[in-house]
Amino acid sequence: MNFPENLKYTKEHEWISVEGDIATVGITDFAQGELGDIVFVEIETKGQTLAKDSTFGTVEAVKTVSDLFMPVSGTITEVNPALESSPETVNQDPYSAGWMVKIQLNNAAELNDLLDAAAYKALIGH
Repeated sequence: MNFPENLKYTKEHEWISVEGDIATVGITDFAQGELGDIVFVEIETKGQTLAKDSTFGTVEAVKTVSDLFMPVSGTITEVNPALESSPETVNQDPYSAGWMVKIQLNNAAELNDLLDAAAYKALIGH
């Protein structure tokens, strides 16, 4: 299982990567493994400003549907277009090609509340 050191993580199993005031968000390798084969990703919040911990979409696997949560507050500026036709990309490459959204950050200080790779590994028992 992969836990890139350069990312921050949430207790709800999202990861976030920040460049300047733009953040890229997806679900972790652990989360995609727990969900199983992902068959649909629904994100209809492009252009919306959402609070930290708000639901920004859902991911549907063969067995279940899970909400996706904002790791920080911000405006969703982009949704990964590849996921519409190839949702399995999240299973294959959760930290790169399988990203979910890009966010314009509202409050960079919220990043301090997130987990580093070591804390996330401890959370999930790895």
